Amino acid sequence: MRIALDAMGGDWAPEASVRGAAEALRADPELEVVLVGPPHELEPILSQIHAERERLTIHPAEQVIGAGEPPVTAVRTKPHATLVEAIRLVKAGRVDGAVSAGNTGAMMTAGLLVLGRVAGVDRPALSAVLPSRTGQGVLLLDVGANIDARPLHLIQYAWMGALYAEQVLGWSRPRVGLLNIGQEPAKGPAALQEVHARLAREPKLRFVGNVEARDLLTGVVDVVVSDGFVGNITLKAVEGTAEAVMGEVRAALAASWRARLGGLLALPALRQLGRRLDYQEVGGVPLLGLDGVVIKAHGSSRPRAFANSIRRACEQAARNVNHLISQALERAAGEEGLR
Repeated sequence: MRIALDAMGGDWAPEASVRGAAEALRADPELEVVLVGPPHELEPILSQIHAERERLTIHPAEQVIGAGEPPVTAVRTKPHATLVEAIRLVKAGRVDGAVSAGNTGAMMTAGLLVLGRVAGVDRPALSAVLPSRTGQGVLLLDVGANIDARPLHLIQYAWMGALYAEQVLGWSRPRVGLLNIGQEPAKGPAALQEVHARLAREPKLRFVGNVEARDLLTGVVDVVVSDGFVGNITLKAVEGTAEAVMGEVRAALAASWRARLGGLLALPALRQLGRRLDYQEVGGVPLLGLDGVVIKAHGSSRPRAFANSIRRACEQAARNVNHLISQALERAAGEEGLR
């Protein structure tokens, strides 16, 4: 497997991205990573890496798209930016997938312009795995790729999410829910009511109905569908809550000697909880619906997060998820009419 890594994307690049690539190579002896970025910035870091150096190559790219740049303008004015070049390598068939912690909008723009969409997909979606009380997690999409989504898009998200959860995450017969303000089919805007009615008629999709935000992490559902506006707010609310809760726990355990003693006894369980809540352990998330494997890593990714993101790219490429998505949507279009 060969993966292109935008070495300049993210808050801690290129140090974190290059070291993350080396970590991924140590875990997979069959893997090769192409670092996309300025050689003069990458070579000093690579000089400190020895065992995996022969499986790390550089694809030169000098332009970098910043996190705050307007996506469409940035891709047009910087056609040879690192994240664009990484995606071009996928299109050219020189790598099996691309990973970047860079500008999300620019990644989506470059993906659409360079790779295009999978047959049957109108708008790709960005997904994220959130922790759940069962320990498995829950896949939420869209979390920011498309702010406005029509009913058709949400139905396609349901199919894409279910296939990704089953084929890549390994979740058997994933349950699909629609994020709404109540469980009743008649709740929410007319568009969501339409989506509910149409998903309920999909016999090959395990649709369980509406899911309220308070039940999102309880384990009652495996895949949750939303538009990008609500999904992004939900994702950031969960991330912020997790950080606040862990901070309060740490502060409480340091408040007295008794609390510190109790903290020592609870340390293994607390560490396990911390890993479940840590996005670094999950790694990147896919831009589902693009005609190629593109993984978006968190902007604050450290080496472990980059290594896990590369692993996700390998898993998605190995299982040919895009072909499965196209097949499922074609069948659904014929049976139910997804237009």
